[in-house]
Amino acid sequence: MELKLARKEPDKSGGTITLEKIEQEIKKAGQKIFYFDRENQHKDLIALIEHFESNGMSAYLRTVKYGLDDNEYMYEVHIL
Repeated sequence: MELKLARKEPDKSGGTITLEKIEQEIKKAGQKIFYFDRENQHKDLIALIEHFESNGMSAYLRTVKYGLDDNEYMYEVHIL
């Protein structure tokens, strides 16, 4: 699974991250917050949450709005 990371600037791409890379960062830090681009499909983010919950971890997904426009949002995933 590959997900798009949130953009740091409006006109540039934020890059991508794989499930394996996310798992490595969680093992190293113990917990982590990731910000994903709105272009990700919601079902992929739900699958990410379910993956970590099936491994005995807690994972939370929420939508973060950063502007007044309906398209100004990103997803926040907190994995413990």
